[in-house]
Amino acid sequence: MRKYLFLILIFNLKLFSQTVNCNFVLNSDFVDQTNQQVFSTLEKSINEFINSNLWNDKSLEIHQRVKFNLVLNLNSYVGSNFNGTLQVQVERPVYESTYLTPIFNFLDKDISFQYDEYQPLFYNPISFESNLISILSFYVYIAMGIEADTFRINSGTIFFKEAQKIVSLAQQNNIKGWNQSDGTRNRFWLVDTLLSNTFREYRTVQYEYHRRGMDFMTTDLKKAKNGVLFSLEKFLPLYRRRPNAFLIQTFFDAKSDEIVDIFSQGPQIEIKQTLKTLNKIAPYFGPKWKKIR
Repeated sequence: MRKYLFLILIFNLKLFSQTVNCNFVLNSDFVDQTNQQVFSTLEKSINEFINSNLWNDKSLEIHQRVKFNLVLNLNSYVGSNFNGTLQVQVERPVYESTYLTPIFNFLDKDISFQYDEYQPLFYNPISFESNLISILSFYVYIAMGIEADTFRINSGTIFFKEAQKIVSLAQQNNIKGWNQSDGTRNRFWLVDTLLSNTFREYRTVQYEYHRRGMDFMTTDLKKAKNGVLFSLEKFLPLYRRRPNAFLIQTFFDAKSDEIVDIFSQGPQIEIKQTLKTLNKIAPYFGPKWKKIR
């Protein structure tokens, strides 16, 4: 009986030590491989690795855990070498609602790692274990930081700094995606811009859009819509400084459809100026902005 109670205690400690709720999916449709077992094993191992780790010092209940999706699209698999792309999508609950609003959508094109079936995955914050573990851990902290910023302004900094530590450790291995010379939209530049004062408006908008906008959707729709409008205008100083800032595009990759839905229904408000702003700072979504009435 005592042993039984001990096992229950251990199970509950593990359950409530989880801090994230990640759904990892591996898509191997583009890989010619008859034995799919290794892909199933890897998918299961990654889900367990991410969801069973305690990524900060807080114990969270299920509804409080950071929710995000990772989709690994494999382009090649030779021996134990994997190459592909990783789609990262982070969601956040809206106050007094079951709706999950998308807050981050990013495609990482520099995914390469080695993995042998049943290889254990362990995260060590002070050393580089493998490129797979570094990539996964990096995006866990990015997801946690992005979500934290939407609840309290700039509260994601502690998580972004953890992600930056992972970048520093991984750079020593000269693997693509971790260095500033590898391109302009990689892991190095993602966390660097998130922490840079030059791009501070992005994080301000994330907070204003959600706390002054989305969180009022169920209680005061007009106030919510005005809050969203107010937040979007705050992108203008960043646009004037860095018109090609990829964080702006990343924001609208996640939010464009939602913005169209918000302003195409419900109580009418004046949106002429905001439409002008949207077409200026995010012209690549012009066809979507035309749907707003």
